[in-house]
Amino acid sequence: MNNLQRKMGTFSLTMVGLGSIIGSGWLFGAWRAAQIAGPAAIISWIIGMVVILFIALSYSELGAMFPEAGGMVKYTQYSHGSFIGFLAAWANWIAIVSVIPVEAIASVQYMSSWPWKWAEWTHGLVVNGSLTGGGLAIASVLLIVYFLLNYWTVSLFSKANSFITVFKVIIPGLTIGALLFAGFHGSNFTSAGSIAPNGWASVLTAVATSGIIFAFNGFQSPINMAGEAKNPGRSIPIAVIGSILIATVIYVLLQIAFIGAVDPSMIVNGWHHLNFNSPFADLAIVLGLNWLVILLYADAFISPSGTGITYTATTSRMLYGMEKNKYLPSVFGKLHPLYGIPRQAMILNLGVSFLFLFMFRGWGVLAEVISVATLVSYITGPVTVMTLRRTGKNLYRPLRLKGLSIIAPLGFVFASLVLYWARWPLTGQVLFIIMMGLPVYFYYQAKIKWKGFRQNFSAGLWMVVYLLCMMTISYLGSEKFGGLNVIPFGWDMVLITCLSLVFYSWAIKSGFQTEYLEQGQKVNDDLRSIEENNMASQSEKKNAV
Repeated sequence: MNNLQRKMGTFSLTMVGLGSIIGSGWLFGAWRAAQIAGPAAIISWIIGMVVILFIALSYSELGAMFPEAGGMVKYTQYSHGSFIGFLAAWANWIAIVSVIPVEAIASVQYMSSWPWKWAEWTHGLVVNGSLTGGGLAIASVLLIVYFLLNYWTVSLFSKANSFITVFKVIIPGLTIGALLFAGFHGSNFTSAGSIAPNGWASVLTAVATSGIIFAFNGFQSPINMAGEAKNPGRSIPIAVIGSILIATVIYVLLQIAFIGAVDPSMIVNGWHHLNFNSPFADLAIVLGLNWLVILLYADAFISPSGTGITYTATTSRMLYGMEKNKYLPSVFGKLHPLYGIPRQAMILNLGVSFLFLFMFRGWGVLAEVISVATLVSYITGPVTVMTLRRTGKNLYRPLRLKGLSIIAPLGFVFASLVLYWARWPLTGQVLFIIMMGLPVYFYYQAKIKWKGFRQNFSAGLWMVVYLLCMMTISYLGSEKFGGLNVIPFGWDMVLITCLSLVFYSWAIKSGFQTEYLEQGQKVNDDLRSIEENNMASQSEKKNAV
């Protein structure tokens, strides 16, 4: 299938997914969501989980069919050709590679509020939410550490990540228990006369902008590591869906504990005035939980660093996959002969991570960039999986989802709604992010003398029109989502739902049997052979017994 080392089992892949999801999102997400939506932030997390789950289900079937390195940057090319394949791959790569520096920034931001006298020097690492020179230096060291932990072997990465992820689950659990028992104020949930004091629109905005979608983004990691899975047909869906469900339980309980632990005097003027440098640590200090303070400051390095390590591994596989699609120079498709990892791709991602680190410097700003790029890549999954049901009928499907004809369009609609909820002008940045990559695509099209360009462009035209329509609606939409209020609240979401279904139908019809599907067929055939051999081996063992 490829030369990547197939050593990762279901548990390791689940730990990869959970380790990616539980990063800096848990350290900041509950505070940001409460600040935007008040106690109704609990509902925001559940909505976010539903949205991600519908999208992840589509990708689970795809990941099980095509277990290859950097899979999520290849699937759309199989169903719609190179143009939209590149757009989806570029947006997805931008979203994932940005996570590496944002996790380093999160660690430094928590570090900047260390309360001990000997640590006063850390207080100047962050000013007004932006890293200073000293903060950038520490974040840079963290990026190099993430890089080195992945440089030698997948085995080292897998063991280190599983250990870190177990720790990352224990600390949030201790935080939930401590806050619930040490200082829980049940009145906080209705103190403003409503569970949603900032209005129900704020509950939707929190899904897109508080870090909820950003937090769940890690479900992609097991899919991108599928080329190293021992039994991908079984492991990938379990790892993807399992990590989402486990993370949801953790996040909802954290949100409940956070809301209840806030001193009622701090929200007299509303939840939007709630401001923390290190949210959970600050609450622990107020409650006198010194042991928890120490654990939280330690975990502020471990949780984000675990995610940073994971994404350093997965982004190199994405570049490896993009090179195989002829989007990048061949050097990024080379694997180390001994360790079986794409080192040159890792080096490029390290350079890009430094670029994002020095350009944005703040967790909130960079998290917004990630959210926008992520949503663009999300909308292609439901389209691709349903198109391949038509154009790739003979493909071996270890996982064939029942009800996909309903799950897929709903996933497309949900992703479109979340993109709109992100508010103007953030939604307008989608086009800019995509435009950054188009010169790369056109350069490689010119190198192959525009072979098949017309058909590939036609198959992806729906995406261009879709994005332009989404930005127009966002600009003219409800003032609750940053628009001009030409389209009032309620009708804006009805319009997006209807248009999304139109674009979904157009997208499905645009798909064709691409030349790239032959590459996917080979991967799929190899998978069938591996699983047949596994079944035969198990049968022989039973007969021997």
